[in-house]
Amino acid sequence: MRLPKAFNVLLTALALSLCLVPATRAQAQPQAPAQQAKPAKKPAHKAKAAAAAPKAAPNANAAAPNPAVVKIAERDPFLPLVNVHKPGGGPPLPPGKAGLVVATIRVDGAIRAPSGMFAVVTNPDQRVYFLREGDQLYDGDVEKIGLDGVTFKEISRDAFGKSIEKIVTKRIYPSAGEQQ
Repeated sequence: MRLPKAFNVLLTALALSLCLVPATRAQAQPQAPAQQAKPAKKPAHKAKAAAAAPKAAPNANAAAPNPAVVKIAERDPFLPLVNVHKPGGGPPLPPGKAGLVVATIRVDGAIRAPSGMFAVVTNPDQRVYFLREGDQLYDGDVEKIGLDGVTFKEISRDAFGKSIEKIVTKRIYPSAGEQQ
């Protein structure tokens, strides 16, 4: 029962905003000098001739709609009003392991193989990657892989451009209070 009422309120607000925007924009725009000044009185014989003559077409500039109003009217009502881009929209990351950011990785498991240890990690887009010790990531590399977690060396820069190296350990089953 609340949804239709909220929907009606939203539609009413949208209709009012579409009606009021052109009026407020028209008030904010200065009038043309020809419209502000009143024409001087014409002599009587010219006034009769002007009345008999057909009226001229209105000024083409006055009849043109405001481009901002046209853009509002042409907007697709089914497009989301909220930005669909993800926050932190910096430059695109490289594909594969080289595009993994240490802070956003989640460690899902570890595998012991004859060739060494592998770590199973996922990124925020839920893509799965298999990492080995020494693999280079976007902002660091893999230092050590154990059965309980992975140790990364994260390389970042401070506000002055100085390089900072930090050891980050992400566990498969983090304990209470520990970040994943």
